[in-house]
Amino acid sequence: MRIKGRVWAGIWLLFAIAVAGWVVARNTAGYVSARESSDLADSIEFLESHKTDLTQRIRRAESRAVLVPRAESLGLRLPADSEIVILQTPRYERR
Repeated sequence: MRIKGRVWAGIWLLFAIAVAGWVVARNTAGYVSARESSDLADSIEFLESHKTDLTQRIRRAESRAVLVPRAESLGLRLPADSEIVILQTPRYERR
């Protein structure tokens, strides 16, 4: 049985449509991936700025300007230099 020209044209047309569909699907997937990547980059930027804000707030709350008045309002006093003991953890060398 021999395939006629119209059948070959139909086969090539179906092949071209399949390739075009594959290209469209691939472009759509690339667009979706790029959009997700952009959204993640925006989230990272927001979270980093939020982390910076929280770090600044922690440093401000740990400062003497904030802690001393709070301690005095609780009836605590500032220790003398001879009353302060600084403990350091020992450093172990890796071998």
